[in-house]
Amino acid sequence: MSANATGETWHAALHRLQQAGEPHALATVVGAAGSTPREPGARLVITRTTVADTLGGGHFEQQIIDLARERLTGEPIAAGVQLEAFPLGGRSGQCCGGFVHVLLEVFPGAEQRLALFGAGHVGQALVALLRPLPWRIDWFDTRDEAFASAEALPERIRPRRWRHDADSLADTIAAVAPGSHVCVMTHDHAQDRDLIAALIARDDLASLGLIGSDSKWASFRRRLRETGASEPALARVRCPIGIAGAHGKRPQEIAISVAAELFTLCRETPRAPRGDDAALADRRGVPPARLRDAFVPLPPTSPAAASDTTDVDRCHHPRHRDLP
Repeated sequence: MSANATGETWHAALHRLQQAGEPHALATVVGAAGSTPREPGARLVITRTTVADTLGGGHFEQQIIDLARERLTGEPIAAGVQLEAFPLGGRSGQCCGGFVHVLLEVFPGAEQRLALFGAGHVGQALVALLRPLPWRIDWFDTRDEAFASAEALPERIRPRRWRHDADSLADTIAAVAPGSHVCVMTHDHAQDRDLIAALIARDDLASLGLIGSDSKWASFRRRLRETGASEPALARVRCPIGIAGAHGKRPQEIAISVAAELFTLCRETPRAPRGDDAALADRRGVPPARLRDAFVPLPPTSPAAASDTTDVDRCHHPRHRDLP
């Protein structure tokens, strides 16, 4: 068993990490020839610090773990798939001497991060819309009962209570992760104003939006200027929030408009680099030629010819034992 193994099955670990929005990789044996530690279909889940299940252990498995962690330590992490060939006697130095093809799939975890202040009707509707998506949501409210009606939430959506006082406000603003989109929509204008006053000092946020009308923002902006807020800091705030032309006032209508605007503000999910060639850069996934090479069927052979086939010959036809 590899070091830092969780003891979980690969599918239990995969479900947990997907729900939590944590970066991870899934390695699957998709082809094997000769003597190999595991058969096609064996899977291993890898994070930056742990692994779940096994591809058979040994140096071969450690090579897969190291390869996955190289992909998981980038910033930002690029989603993608790659096909790796392992002649076990050569590349992996294992005496079984077979040949394995492994498909490595990298999942960057949560694609976006949102700090949402307010668990009222619009906040609840917005979380319901974003819940199926790979977003991490830090959800703040001061009311004890604010999250009582919320369903059981996935791990990547985290309700957090705070107090409307100077100390708690400072701690709460500091807890907002860099690169987060922030939406302020509390039940209290005083809370909204204090939150915006603190948040405009952050220049590391992806976006900052405040629910309300043009007149509300004009009032806030005037008071913030009086307390010394700069024009560049005030320009970070979007108010009203939501896409232009959306006039619905039902909580769900407002939430749809806010979610649509957030999508326009999100950067594209990075892909693994494919080189400088424009034609190559536009392709996604495993190159077609590599797939043809890996999954070409064995040509029919006579029994006599089959008896003369060596493990080396089978290595050139890794579909010798493949997933059905």
